[in-house]
Amino acid sequence: MTVDSTATTGSTATGTATRTHFLSEQYSARTRFAVWAVRSWREVQAAASAAWSQVSGTVTPVGWLAIVCVLVLLPLGLVLGWAEFIVVGIAAAAILVIAVPFLAGTLAYRVGFTLPVERVVAGSEVRGTLTITNESRRIELPSRVDVPVGSGLTDVWIPLLRPGHTHGEELIVPALRRGIIDIGPVTTVRTDPLGALKREAAWDEVHRLYVHPRTAPVPSMSSGFVRDLEGTPSRDIVAEDIAFHQIREYQPGDGRRHVHWKSTAKTGLLMVRQFEETRRARLAIVLAMHEDEFASDDEYELAVSIAGSLGVRAVRDGRRIAVVASDEILGVAKRSVRAIRSLAVTTPTTLLDDLATVERSSATMPFEEVCTMSAKAMSDLSIVFVVCGSSVDRARLRELPLRFEAAVHIVAVVADPGARPSYRRLGEVGVLTVPVLEDFGMLLRKAAS
Repeated sequence: MTVDSTATTGSTATGTATRTHFLSEQYSARTRFAVWAVRSWREVQAAASAAWSQVSGTVTPVGWLAIVCVLVLLPLGLVLGWAEFIVVGIAAAAILVIAVPFLAGTLAYRVGFTLPVERVVAGSEVRGTLTITNESRRIELPSRVDVPVGSGLTDVWIPLLRPGHTHGEELIVPALRRGIIDIGPVTTVRTDPLGALKREAAWDEVHRLYVHPRTAPVPSMSSGFVRDLEGTPSRDIVAEDIAFHQIREYQPGDGRRHVHWKSTAKTGLLMVRQFEETRRARLAIVLAMHEDEFASDDEYELAVSIAGSLGVRAVRDGRRIAVVASDEILGVAKRSVRAIRSLAVTTPTTLLDDLATVERSSATMPFEEVCTMSAKAMSDLSIVFVVCGSSVDRARLRELPLRFEAAVHIVAVVADPGARPSYRRLGEVGVLTVPVLEDFGMLLRKAAS
């Protein structure tokens, strides 16, 4: 390669000459061939990659086995004179030849999938409808439709369809466990009877099915733990409010309208009423998330159902409510990062949608830290329900009042399928032991009374 340099001289605003160099390259024939070879090799690699992707998407494991038989066993049988290998090779070649016509033409289908509902309760099933219509002007050969349902795959076989005809299939979606089930994208597959070759065409539409946790009816939050529709008295003493506390001697600045004249007449001193500050009741539900706080998955599912039952009741009562849980924290940041997740409580549906996504994990904080962060974030708490499993030591529950202000009423709800339903006091904490969800409402009434 030879390089020629030319220069031009110009003048700047100050009159100083500036030299600028321009380089022009003249490639030799050898260099041009090397550049052409590199570019050609890259194009060949791209074409080979595209071809391999197409082939690997068309040939099934059965097809690869047939190809190996044709390329290996048939020549080996011809060379060695082994009739068995020759027969196997010829049969494999026949399978491939017969499979090719089944891939001819286009997949001219219109595929539709509908679900009657978008939300169900765990333990039920949904019946969806899959419709396949032949939009072409010719007969479509039999094919298959693959419908991903969560982590599984459902196969639906489509018969021969005449132009304009529609075939419908009922698809049962089991919703046995709480969570979110993605259905789709639907993929149409055309293949031969032995499944050696296939052609696929996928649709982008994905249906999302929310599987809500089971909930049970619980008593209204307007009575029992929360006795006042407008608020609950705290331990803070103020000069004016609704909840009467005591009578004391008048001090400069006290309002005259709070003077208690009967006590004034008896003592001869000016006496005034004193009140407890009334606060709007705010309910918090803390859901334990660490996997060591539950003995089994059934315990955790029961805890989620308890939290959902409490939350739905509070939302329907119009209560101020917060449902919080630990957010997942990466292992490298466990010691320095603290994060809580606040679930949506706009409506019962939004709350249950969020509860369908929570999962216990070893990458979450203990519920004590969640309580501490919740107390800092919400200074007006009145009642806190801490929902956990049977693996939690009772000493941890006894220390929960240390995480909140003194006026906060704390109730621990322990999900334990192997225990007897009970309510007892553990220091300043009320402890509900719930073996089955249906017992929760009864235990809550007992505790409230």
